[in-house]
Amino acid sequence: MSTYSQEIEAAAKLRKANGSSWDAINPESVARMRLQNKFQNGLEIARYTANIMRKDMEAYDKDCTKYTQSLGCWHGFIGQQKMISIKKHFEGNTDRRYLYLSGWMVAALRSEFGPLPDQSMHEKTSVAALIEELYTFLRQADARELGGLFRELDAAREAGDKDAEKAIIDKIDNHVTHVVPIIADIDAGFGNAEATYLLAKKMIEAGACCIQIENQVSDEKQCGHQDGKVTVPHEEFLAKIRAVRYAFLELGVDNGVIVARTDSLGAGLTKQIAVTKEPGDLGDQYNSFLDCEEVASGDLANGDVIINRDGKLLRPKRLASNLFQFRKGTGEARCVLDSVTSLQNGADLIWIETEKPHVGQIGAMMDEIRKQVPNAKLVYNNSPSFNWTLNFRQQVFDAWQEEGKDVSAYNRDNLMSAEYDDTELSRAADDKIRTFQADAAREAGIFHHLITLPTYHTAALSTDNLAKEYFGEKGMLGYVEGVQRKEIRQGIACVKHQNMAGSDIGDDHKEYFAGEAALKAAGKDNTMNQFG
Repeated sequence: MSTYSQEIEAAAKLRKANGSSWDAINPESVARMRLQNKFQNGLEIARYTANIMRKDMEAYDKDCTKYTQSLGCWHGFIGQQKMISIKKHFEGNTDRRYLYLSGWMVAALRSEFGPLPDQSMHEKTSVAALIEELYTFLRQADARELGGLFRELDAAREAGDKDAEKAIIDKIDNHVTHVVPIIADIDAGFGNAEATYLLAKKMIEAGACCIQIENQVSDEKQCGHQDGKVTVPHEEFLAKIRAVRYAFLELGVDNGVIVARTDSLGAGLTKQIAVTKEPGDLGDQYNSFLDCEEVASGDLANGDVIINRDGKLLRPKRLASNLFQFRKGTGEARCVLDSVTSLQNGADLIWIETEKPHVGQIGAMMDEIRKQVPNAKLVYNNSPSFNWTLNFRQQVFDAWQEEGKDVSAYNRDNLMSAEYDDTELSRAADDKIRTFQADAAREAGIFHHLITLPTYHTAALSTDNLAKEYFGEKGMLGYVEGVQRKEIRQGIACVKHQNMAGSDIGDDHKEYFAGEAALKAAGKDNTMNQFG
């Protein structure tokens, strides 16, 4: 990126080249607007953020403490406020902190049909639209923050403070953007490989540098934490991975990142028997997990589907739904095969959807995967579908019981009860929750930790608290005490909501365009001045 002085110089040359008709164009104003809009389109963002992810992946390979994190955001404003908060609390640093775009939240919150379950019934274009919206808000956060620095610069110049002027220009030249990578959920591709390719292009053009795709059947898609999941044979899934890669390459995002998610741990069904040409090939391995019974040729019934393996006739168990069933207990082995196959055929990262957050379980699967792909890295869903409190209290209970420690004071089935909140077991469980991400990054190959839909829950919780107080006895004090006073004391920039919505940026532009004739909103009578 060019420095402040370089941008002013370039704009001055452009004005000079265009003669007297451009005399009213202020080169410094041009420089400011250019710096406030450093990313011109989504493809620039995708290329920029893809490089960030690649560097972070390399750093993690060298040092597993350098794992990355994200939170799912369902609106541009939520993503913007998250990044503003990160810069505020971590000394302006956004390193290794991303955004996650959850298909679940798009379905539940962004569909024109209204709230929908996570079954890929929402408009596919709403995913790309949310990516574009998120980056619009992040770019506006850059413009707002830089606008504040420009006003500080003007004040320093007006005061004749050369040291302050130099310090502010240094901040401008070293400004850290709010634009960070987004891991974007394309579900199962919303159709066949061609449909996956077309949607992937839209998502990349909107700014996505990383696309996550799962191995479920598109028209049978279910949330990873619900029953009834149906997977596809590997070759069908690999075709979609290749489709996403071709979309990245066509658009010149050569470093684009693909996350291949397997739902096999919780998926006991398949819609198809895989094509196999010889024993041990990929199709044969997929079929080997089917729940079959050996039959003789005379035992065949009308319409039976039969597999010939090693000279034996096997009849896969077919349900009334026309789906085929896998053998129980094969989920982890199928996850390992899915993950290895995906990484060997174009995926960069893997995602294993589990039924509980257990480092030992995840690590055991990653150990098997890394026997074949040594640098395999995992993206992991720290899901709100898990009851984290109960899970970890039970993990501690079981570990203590195995060690021979007295656990008679605890009822394992009732450990969620508040009566245990201030106990030794509760404190030990909370400590394991606190270190879960670091532990899993070290012991289970997890490069990226995300929470899929945290802001869905925070919106519900904060609204419940406000509604309870405001519509109750506290009245207006419910808002002042529970929201505004906290905003002021915690330094939440959004307390000046007019500024956050762009009023100061608009004032700057009015001055650029109209000079002294500009009618600006930030005068002495602006109520926002009450917040200092």
